[in-house]
Amino acid sequence: MTDSSDADRALGRITADDASRNVGSFRYLLADDSWEWSASVARMHGYEPGTVVPTTELVLRHKHPDDREDIATLLSSVRTTGEPFSSRHRIIDTGGRVRQVAVVGDRIFDEDGTVLGTSGFYLDLTDTLEEDVRVAVDAAMASLADARAVIEQAKGALMLAYTIPADRAFEILAWRSQETNVKLRALAERLVQEITSLPALAEQHRSHFDHVFMTVHQRA
Repeated sequence: MTDSSDADRALGRITADDASRNVGSFRYLLADDSWEWSASVARMHGYEPGTVVPTTELVLRHKHPDDREDIATLLSSVRTTGEPFSSRHRIIDTGGRVRQVAVVGDRIFDEDGTVLGTSGFYLDLTDTLEEDVRVAVDAAMASLADARAVIEQAKGALMLAYTIPADRAFEILAWRSQETNVKLRALAERLVQEITSLPALAEQHRSHFDHVFMTVHQRA
C-alpha cells in the first residue's frame, strides 16, 4: 500500500508553485454545479486566466472525442456523489492542440461531514516531465486508489453490522471522522484492521450468511 504521507509530500512539491505551466488546481462544488480553475488549468485549456467561467459543459467540450464518454460517466458520478477520482486522458485546447493530462480529485467536507464537492489538480503530461514528478503523480493516484478501497471495506462492514445502505454507512464514517478529528482514511484503515481480530460470527448468523452467499446468483 502506498504511504499517503509520502504521496502528500510528493504532491506538495509539484503543486507548490501554481504558476507552473504543467500543474494547476481545480475545485468543483455540488450545490451549484460550479467549477473553479487555477490560472494554470485555464491556460492548459487555452484560456487566459479570468476570461472564462468553467462549467461542466465546457469541461466536457474540451475532452478528446475518444475519451469524452468515459469522462462524462466519471463526471456524472462526481457531480452526484462527490466521490474521489483519478484519471489520465486527453483534452483539446482552444488552439486544437491535444494534451495528455492526469486529473486527481478528492472530497471536500464541511464541518458536519457533508460532502461539498471535490478539489484536486491537473497535471499536463504532454511534454516530458522530470522523473520525480511522474513518480509523485503515480504515488498520488495509487494512494487515492488505496484510500477508496479501504473506505469501501469499512463501509461494507458497517452495512453488514447495522443493516444499512452504502450511503448511510459512509455518512457514519464521515461523521465519526469529524467527531474524532481523525482522517477518514486512517479511521477506515483502523476499523478494517480491528474487525479482522474480532471473534467469528455466531454459528446461526454465519449459517444465514452462508446461505445468502451461496444462493445470491439465483437472484442476481
